[in-house]
Amino acid sequence: MKHTINVLGVIFLWLVIASSCVDDTRLLFDVEKPASVAGMEYLNDYDALKIYVDRSANPGFKLGAGVTASEYSKQGMMYRLINSDFDEITAGNAMKYSSVVKDDGSMDFSQVIQFVGAAKAANTSIYGHTLVWHAQQNNKFLNGIIADKDIVIDPDDANNSLHIKTLEAKANTWDWQIYYDLPAALAPGVEYTLSMRVSASAAFTMDFWPTDGSKVKYGLTIPVGATWSDVTIKWTPDFAANRLQFCFGKFGGDLFFDDISFTAAGSEESLIANGSFDDEILTGWGKPGWHAYTFLVEPVAAGPATWWKNLVSNSDVEGSDLSSFFATEKTVGPKAATIGAAGTGADGVGKAIVVQSGDNPVNSWDTQFFVKVPHVFMTGEAYRFSMKIRADKPATASSQAHKEPGQYLHWSMVGSPAFTTEWKEYTNTGIIAGSQEGMSTIAFNLSEFKEANNYYFDDIYFEIEETGNKIPLTPEEKADTLTWAMDRWIAGMMEATDGYVLAWDVVNEPLSGADGNGDGRYDLQSANNVPEADAKNNFYWQDYLGENYVRTAVELARTHGPANMKLFVNDYNLESDWDDNQKLKSLIRWIEQWEADGVTVIDGIGTQMHVSYHANPTTQASKEEHIIQMYELLAESGKLVKITELDMGFVNENGTSVKTEEMTEAQHKAMAAFYQFIVSKYFEIIPASQRYGITHWCPTDSPETSSWRGGEPVGLWTEGGFYRKHTYAGFADGLSQK
Repeated sequence: MKHTINVLGVIFLWLVIASSCVDDTRLLFDVEKPASVAGMEYLNDYDALKIYVDRSANPGFKLGAGVTASEYSKQGMMYRLINSDFDEITAGNAMKYSSVVKDDGSMDFSQVIQFVGAAKAANTSIYGHTLVWHAQQNNKFLNGIIADKDIVIDPDDANNSLHIKTLEAKANTWDWQIYYDLPAALAPGVEYTLSMRVSASAAFTMDFWPTDGSKVKYGLTIPVGATWSDVTIKWTPDFAANRLQFCFGKFGGDLFFDDISFTAAGSEESLIANGSFDDEILTGWGKPGWHAYTFLVEPVAAGPATWWKNLVSNSDVEGSDLSSFFATEKTVGPKAATIGAAGTGADGVGKAIVVQSGDNPVNSWDTQFFVKVPHVFMTGEAYRFSMKIRADKPATASSQAHKEPGQYLHWSMVGSPAFTTEWKEYTNTGIIAGSQEGMSTIAFNLSEFKEANNYYFDDIYFEIEETGNKIPLTPEEKADTLTWAMDRWIAGMMEATDGYVLAWDVVNEPLSGADGNGDGRYDLQSANNVPEADAKNNFYWQDYLGENYVRTAVELARTHGPANMKLFVNDYNLESDWDDNQKLKSLIRWIEQWEADGVTVIDGIGTQMHVSYHANPTTQASKEEHIIQMYELLAESGKLVKITELDMGFVNENGTSVKTEEMTEAQHKAMAAFYQFIVSKYFEIIPASQRYGITHWCPTDSPETSSWRGGEPVGLWTEGGFYRKHTYAGFADGLSQK
């Protein structure tokens, strides 16, 4: 819903409660009635709207109205008339996040509590709108709790580190080196992880060469910056290495090691003793005898904070965002890469990027996989790269530096990963060379293997080293913080409603109107696929919690709410003819995915239906055809079906919306017939067990000043005197299934 209900915020002159307000008092003398009056008298014969619902055939059906909570809570004329015509009410704004949560995070549920109390007094049910949405959020609070955190650096804070001072830069990397002798040889086939903090007087790349005295593992590197940074290297040896060599012969200056850990998979115990150097013990550390330099343990002042920032979007490939992933397959591309089905991922459950190569390629680059990031790398910048890979057939691939995908820059970038039929992690760290400056994309040449093959990529990270007085929260920290905020909000709302609200839009408007990744369904809305103004004004929970944010919302609602509560996912344009109901088809597929965990249960689908009658008969026929198709798809879903926000305008033959003051009686009657069609088809097509209800969103015509369909004839009553309109009769006839 892209609006705020101001229609009901205008106080109506409630002249009559359950009649048409047409003055039929006998005159003292005979006059001929104006045709406009005579033509409306039949409305006096209609009863209150909810009387027309066959309760025996529709025991769970609720006829609802949209209201302004503050006005309804006054329990005046509006309160009495809404209660006489409707079973259920939906608050336009009062139960939304921004109406409750203040800038400091405090929550004021007083209006909600008053609203619930007024509804209880009338025995009128409330449909909750809405628990999780991207609009009408308190952006200041939400962005504040995930903002970069301050770093307090005490210049007097010192701790021990290993200090190595070389005299000058040499010709070869092995000309300066230090090693650590392990207490026992490594086990081939077991993954080991080296992690350490490192800094130097100038940035350079250090080689890490495990060895057993005869065999050496070449190719592992450690990027060293001019400020402290954390480095992690994973390695699975194929020989029994027993010495870890750190080679830095091409560097001259001061080099510092700290917090070194070397662990085997499944163990937290480091094989390096005293890796923090808190004790001045160097057992296990040594250097070749001919090296004319010293190393020692000594205190160093804490340097400025540094961290690694991941530049890849959707690194775990569990979302739909493909802005970082492209592919050329069999010379066709670059294009958005393909995300495989569930189960293709490294964990056997999730997803992976899948790239297909063909037989007998001409060039090694006929099939390529690209990892693109929103950063232009410059000479001297430190990076680290990692991904999990496998292929249907063993193969190797080289990497290149590109500007954009397909814009070749340099023949080498992050080494040459070797693919096996089993998942393994590939890592590479380094410093950007002058020949790589300007790159934003890593290209992997997948046609070096001359047979058709499928390549799989998962958990893809391309990180840059940053430093400063503030450090961003990690994606995991942001997700954890926002889950806390969502939990706090939903728990507070459930406490305020005290078990009275038994149906909710648990998530509102999750889908965009486009399929950006080509998977056959519309993507979730995101700051990355909406206009700039929307991205600025809204808060997209899914950008931080991932596509499973709906599962989180459902879980929290079930945890804090009443056991018999029904949860709906609500969206607009589900009846749209321009995309052949693709948005609804997409939503049904998304719900199937969210429920595939066997835990998440979404009870119903809400369709907003902000429609218009079109004077162009071809257009109107198409609209009606796709409303029928929407109902058929909803019926097939097996879910409860609620029309959540039904209202209607009028569009003339020229495609222009007609204002209330310009409407003719014939146009009003056309709208009435369309209401009858919409409501009667609901009862005709939706099975009785799935009929949750219909809510009319704007009982009266919209004032010209309203932010929602201002000045349009959207109501069943007139805007000022609350007179029944022809649309009232059409709506009632639809309910009685005439």
